[in-house]
Amino acid sequence: MTIIHIVLFKFKPAVTAVQRAEFVKMAKSLKSLSCVKDGRLIVGGPSMTNPISKSKGYDCALVSYHVDLEAVEEYHVTKEHEKLKTSYVLPLTESLVRFDFEVDQEDEGLVGVLPLLGSLGAGKHSISK
Repeated sequence: MTIIHIVLFKFKPAVTAVQRAEFVKMAKSLKSLSCVKDGRLIVGGPSMTNPISKSKGYDCALVSYHVDLEAVEEYHVTKEHEKLKTSYVLPLTESLVRFDFEVDQEDEGLVGVLPLLGSLGAGKHSISK
């Protein structure tokens, strides 16, 4: 079983490029948590959606993989996640959307695609504006 955890973040208008970069660095550090499946956690932004209005103002996304719902809950109560939440998410974002789903058994083989994309150089876009 794999649970994919997705969060979209909308930064407050006054948030600087430096603050965004610090947020991304801290968020990426969560990939080292044991409750993140094989270190599979990516953070990206800004949106490349065309037209941009379809992004509804969301600036950044976090996607992480977990072995089950218990691992997702474990992730949310770690001191590292709590630090991200209190130091960055609460003061810097005006809204967020969270969506978690279980990967269908027939699609489990696709779960390994994320590391492959990283090795091909995907995700080279910076979040700074």
